[in-house]
Amino acid sequence: MTSPVPCLPPPSRAAFLLDFDGTLVDIAASPDLVVVPPDLCPALDRLRAHCGGALAIVTGRPIAQVDAYLGAGRYAIAGEHGTAVRHAPGEPAHLRELPLTPPHWIAAAKAMVDRYPGTSYEPKRHGFVLHYRAAPEAGRALYAALEPLLAEQPELFQLMGAKMAWELRPAGVDKATAVRDLMSRPPFTGRLPIFVGDDVTDEDGMREARALGGLGLRVPDVFADAAEVRRWIAFLAGPLPGGQDSWPV
Repeated sequence: MTSPVPCLPPPSRAAFLLDFDGTLVDIAASPDLVVVPPDLCPALDRLRAHCGGALAIVTGRPIAQVDAYLGAGRYAIAGEHGTAVRHAPGEPAHLRELPLTPPHWIAAAKAMVDRYPGTSYEPKRHGFVLHYRAAPEAGRALYAALEPLLAEQPELFQLMGAKMAWELRPAGVDKATAVRDLMSRPPFTGRLPIFVGDDVTDEDGMREARALGGLGLRVPDVFADAAEVRRWIAFLAGPLPGGQDSWPV
């Protein structure tokens, strides 16, 4: 661990809210190239059982993408920063009523990607992401091209920086919104949220978790990388001491 993990609430009081990219899986050159280690889902399943089902994925990705990697309907998920939330495995997702991205913005974003080799366009239900990990020199130009689009409807949309990416999404919805939404329903209600994330977009979720009496843990401040997060999850997912309401030592 980069720094000691703060004392966790007991399993009966804990709720785990986990980012996906950079937290559960290693960052890849592009979002479609991430690899899910075979032991991740079994560990998540055991941890979820320890916490009475109070485990959710909180991600900027659409729910369908996370399902494709982790198994359809397997977990509660807040997708696209809380614009869509599935409160429990197997339930339908609740979709927020939000403004749709103007078509000419989408066309302009795709044209930007064509202009800068190595960049990529990721569509969202309400917005999009422009990735420039493979073309870091294009980051400032992409931002400059997105600014005048945002200026057309600044009250409805916001532009957020992420790791080697710019995300345009509806204003007023973020991972804090997602945390509040998830924590308002069983089995999360009354528990203390433990939010783990790695990016700027996760900071809202961390702050909200702390405001609710829980923890916000960031990679690389607490964990060196996603591999260390996975080892920590596997440790917590081990047998509880004598069946007690405490974590293994």
